[in-house]
Amino acid sequence: MEVRGDGRRRAGGRRGLGVRPRRRAVTGSDTGARPEGRHRRAGADGSRDERAVPRATFRSYYGRPVLKPPVWEWKIPAYFFTGGMSAGSALLAAGADLTGRPALRRASRLGGFGALLVSAYLLIADLGRPERFHHMLRVARPTSPMSVGTWILTAYGPGSGVAAAAELLPAWMRATLPGRLLSAAARPAGLSAAVFAPGVASYTAVLLAQTAVPAWHEARRELPFVYTGSAAASGGALGMLLTPVAEAGPARRLAIAGTLGEVAASRMIDGRGGLVSDAFRSGRAHRLRLAAEVCNVAGVVAAATVARRSRLGAVAAGLVVLGGSLLQRFGTFEAGVASTKDPRYVVVPQRERLAASGRLPRDETATPRITPGVRGQPRVDIARPRHVRRHRSWHTTGSFGYSAAPASVSASRRC
Repeated sequence: MEVRGDGRRRAGGRRGLGVRPRRRAVTGSDTGARPEGRHRRAGADGSRDERAVPRATFRSYYGRPVLKPPVWEWKIPAYFFTGGMSAGSALLAAGADLTGRPALRRASRLGGFGALLVSAYLLIADLGRPERFHHMLRVARPTSPMSVGTWILTAYGPGSGVAAAAELLPAWMRATLPGRLLSAAARPAGLSAAVFAPGVASYTAVLLAQTAVPAWHEARRELPFVYTGSAAASGGALGMLLTPVAEAGPARRLAIAGTLGEVAASRMIDGRGGLVSDAFRSGRAHRLRLAAEVCNVAGVVAAATVARRSRLGAVAAGLVVLGGSLLQRFGTFEAGVASTKDPRYVVVPQRERLAASGRLPRDETATPRITPGVRGQPRVDIARPRHVRRHRSWHTTGSFGYSAAPASVSASRRC
């Protein structure tokens, strides 16, 4: 020890560091003196010293989604529903006009145009700015479902609007020249809307099927039939709600036929098997689609029995069928969202397509196992192909334009 001029001793060795004034002791030293009036704060992990850097947490690619989920909100499935209901009503209105059912024609024209207005509002609200719909009309691209759908809506809307406007003409105006011209144009306008109605009813399903969402893409053959049947069912149900029982026969038959077609196509999706169809048979999507099927079956039974004799029964049957159609749209939407959050729905179909094309041995396409990974993280175990070298540049690209490198590479390297 060395004595300083102020009478204090200065430590000359490593052990003396623990007794320097106002100096914290070295970790592990048992001779450190705590400064008077100051107290150490215990760390979050139970130690006596507080950590300057928080404890590191483990992160990996296991269980992390490969795709980003759709940014669409509830407005988009509601837009699908109202657009399909408008298309079904246009078909029903054209048939009622040709067969001489004025009450059914009036209800279907007004209901269909009202549903179209709601559908347009929901679409523009989701786009954020109204001019974005107008900008889509600058280009006509037959290979783009969105571009084709925009032009179909543009061709469908005027006919539906003119036919609905003719139904709203007051009696005193029908004798005037503008009234006579509008009344004469009502039937051709209604027929033109009926021509474009099947496209309006089905183009949204084609739009979903051409995205990178696994559940929607794998169901690309059945989704158009589901959406077309749902559109016919909702159009017939709306006619049952707004038309007297005596003239609502075509509406009941259209609702029954559309509902049966919707249920059959939906069951085809469930019966396809494979991994991706699990997204339709599990979680919130399964609950919504199951409720939709219950409503559809109950609506068909009610439309075939009590709706033929009672106005109240017809209203109840129409509401139940409309509810089933709406639940079907939301169930399909939720299935797509769920399939983007699980990497299995992306990686496994890609490997199956590679095996089918001969670029991957078929024995390497086994269904992955979900096992607990490091620190409880979910782990996807997928066999790595023997002919593929372990390097970071290896990745697989799906047939509909996205890369699955992060999840597939990390999953294969842990096997």
